[in-house]
Amino acid sequence: MSLNIAFQMDHIETLSISGDTTFALCLEAQKRGHKIFHYTPDQLTYKNGKVTSLIEPLKVMDDEGKHFNLGGPFETDFTDIDFVLMRQEPPFNMHYITYTHILEHLPENVRVINNPASVRNAPEKLLVTFFKDLMPETLISLNADSVLKFQKIHKDIVLKPLYGKGGEGIIRLQENEDIVGEVKNFIKDQDEPIMVQPFLPEVKYGDKRIIILDGEPVGCLNRIPAKGEFRSNLGVGGIPKLSELSESDIKICDAIKPTLKEMNLVFVGIDVIGKFLTEINVTCPTGVRQIKNLGGPDIPEMFWRYAEDLY
Repeated sequence: MSLNIAFQMDHIETLSISGDTTFALCLEAQKRGHKIFHYTPDQLTYKNGKVTSLIEPLKVMDDEGKHFNLGGPFETDFTDIDFVLMRQEPPFNMHYITYTHILEHLPENVRVINNPASVRNAPEKLLVTFFKDLMPETLISLNADSVLKFQKIHKDIVLKPLYGKGGEGIIRLQENEDIVGEVKNFIKDQDEPIMVQPFLPEVKYGDKRIIILDGEPVGCLNRIPAKGEFRSNLGVGGIPKLSELSESDIKICDAIKPTLKEMNLVFVGIDVIGKFLTEINVTCPTGVRQIKNLGGPDIPEMFWRYAEDLY
């Protein structure tokens, strides 16, 4: 069986392939004999109920800096495409939201992973709020007084942009003589409400990224913060370690499974610190190359086996 697979993604020339999940999915799809195509979201066009895009045939090689060849672009109406993988990275802004609306008009035979309507309703740090019993205490607000009251209670807090990625823009804040100014300056730079949570000391032991495929956990990467850094994201120097699921990790996965299945969120990465669920990543979850390179499961192979079984 040969499938036609279109990757909606940031331009492939921008990828650092050694740790990129989208590239890993491209490699495995090509290895399995599927035809893969590349396009960036700005190529999507809607007109009178019909969606078209300029797409390019794609060939990938696992060789940094020489990792792709693109064929000549041509226009498609997606009728010959079996899968669209929506893999462009956040920020989750109005551009992102608009593309989810456009993708809903694709022909019925095209399967989009993840479901665009569900992605729109479950951006990175908001779906998790429906599982408050699994989360640390959380505030979402753009009101400085609310943030300062939260800090008075918890003393040591973390402020996060609501729609960012990779740890970008996250700060840790403790009591100091200029705390009012720091909070107001942070908020001033935001277009949307921010997420505020207590700092979790357990993060020194790692922040787990658990990959979930069709509701089931299939791999776990523990990310240890670098010396002098409280963030564990790989993009800011986090050290990846292969990890097993703890009993509390399994309980978290079981608790969110029905919602993920109901929303048709097939490929998801959740973040767990200690016993707390902190994020559910549905836009462009990463970590699968590191898991495989460290001796863990081959998640791209599992992903495409799942996709092929749909046909």
